[in-house]
Amino acid sequence: MCPGTSTTTTSGDTGDPVIVRISGRVLPADVPRLCAELSAKLGDGTAGEAVCDVRELTGADLITVDAVARLHLTARRLGCRLSLRDTPAELLALLHLVGLADLATHSGPGPGAF
Repeated sequence: MCPGTSTTTTSGDTGDPVIVRISGRVLPADVPRLCAELSAKLGDGTAGEAVCDVRELTGADLITVDAVARLHLTARRLGCRLSLRDTPAELLALLHLVGLADLATHSGPGPGAF
């Protein structure tokens, strides 16, 4: 795992969304840990939504897409919706390619601008 790659936090209030922050580059070994952390945070059933903040992500690639897809499936299994916040253009382009663009919010230039 890269230093500072990914962390999971929650707001702490009942009903507030669980926040997953991913920074740096996601490595294959990070994916199961991210899903386990999200599952633990959502396990009590009080949050109806999980938000993955990817503004500090560097180097979006197919490993990152795999992480997003698995986080999405983990949230759905627990009856929760996952959305992405501040999605970088390169990740947004990859998500469009695999049909997961509806998870993302985007700030900045369009997908063709990177």
